Parts: sequence; structure tokens; C-alpha cells
Amino acid sequence: MIIDMHTHIWHGRYEQHARDLVTNCERYGIDKVFVSGLQTQYSTKEQVKGQNADVARFLKEHRDVAEGYVYVNPTHDDAMDVLRRGIEETGMIGLKLWIATYCTHQSVFPLIEKCIEYDIPILLHAFYKAINQLPDETTGPHVAELAQRYPQAKLIMAHFGGNHYHGLKAIRDYPNVVTDFSGSIFRREEVDYAVKMLGAERILFGSDMPGCSYITNFGQVEEADLTEEERSLIYSGNTIKLFNLKYAS
Repeated sequence: MIIDMHTHIWHGRYEQHARDLVTNCERYGIDKVFVSGLQTQYSTKEQVKGQNADVARFLKEHRDVAEGYVYVNPTHDDAMDVLRRGIEETGMIGLKLWIATYCTHQSVFPLIEKCIEYDIPILLHAFYKAINQLPDETTGPHVAELAQRYPQAKLIMAHFGGNHYHGLKAIRDYPNVVTDFSGSIFRREEVDYAVKMLGAERILFGSDMPGCSYITNFGQVEEADLTEEERSLIYSGNTIKLFNLKYAS
């Protein structure tokens, strides 16, 4: 079974991206895609509403292959209500945070506490760059700081933190943090290094499509020096456990 737990629909491109996701599910035998909506780094309230409406539409139209994250801009005064509606009314199963603010900003804390209450994971964009680091862009050490503050939270550090040598070391000692390698740097040894650092049980499979190529991330797992059990955990087993899903892995 394959679950791609990190995909997107960019607001304003619904038809194209929905078609791409469904086509790739059929082409590559993907059983489930977990989708969040994105648009701009500092989305307005109306943009957030549109992004989440796209995901709600995709869930309705493609329930057989889709799960959803609710996107929230923590700096908005209605952030908690956006989270509540996404989880309680739309049936989304996780929170997505992007670059609106660092994950350690005080505006994020009430959302984390609510997710602990819901018992749902939080997908955190994290990307360390040598140059052109974006303002308010979370990195691995930020994720580690949040994990230390909230050891009960289910945190997912996306993209191996952007640089696997930097991000994975930061979260190594925080068992409430797992990581995906979607949209990462695509080096051959990344998955092997992650397994050595964290164990296969803390790695999730994601592609960041349609902006990134699914087959590239799939190839990283296929070419890594893994046992079949480890591949199964990465492809689906860890995601099923983390999200308390009922799928048969």
C-alpha cells in the first residue's frame, strides 16, 4: 500500500492539480493522497478560505483516494475557528502550517494545543537554505523547540527539514517528531541516512506533487538499502499509525 501524505492543490489551479493528483494515483498505484491547499506565503483570510474550500471539494469529489489537512494562518484572529471547521465540519484529519510565521511563534501555540486535544498530526513546512532563506520559514531547530514545548503533539517535519544533515539532527532526540522527504534535495543517500538517524518508524512517504515529481521520491525509497518491512512502514504503515487510520497496510 502507498500513501502519499504530502500533496497540494494550489488555489486558482484546482482543475489542473486535481486532475494531476487523480491521474498519478491511477498511473502509479497510489492508494491515498493527503492534500492541503496553498497560495501565498502570507495568505489573507479570504485566500485561506479558498484554499480550504479547494481541499473540501477534492475530498467530496475523490473520497476514495483523498484525505485532507486544514490550512491555517496562525496570525489571523479566526485561526482557531478555521481549524475547528476543517476538522469538525469538513472531516480533515490534520493541520498544515506553512510560512506565515515560525512554528515557535506564540500564535501557533493555541493551535497545537487544540490539535493535541483532537489527537491529530501537524504538518510543518521546514526548510533550511544556505541562501535565500524566506522570512518566517521554519527550520529543524524550530521544530525541535516546538516538540520540546509540546511533547504530546504529533509533529511532522516536512522535507527532511530541507537539508537532511541539518534537519534530522535537530529532531533526533524528540520522538514525537516524524519527518517526510517530499520535495527534498533528492540525493541518493537521504533515506538511508534518515533511517540511520531516526529509524524507519519515524519516516513518512510524501512527494509534494504536483509541484514536485512523485516518481523521484518513489525512486528514493526503491533505491535505498531497506528491508521490505522498512519500505512498508515508510510507504504507508507509519502514516496509518500516526493518523489512527483503519486502512490495511
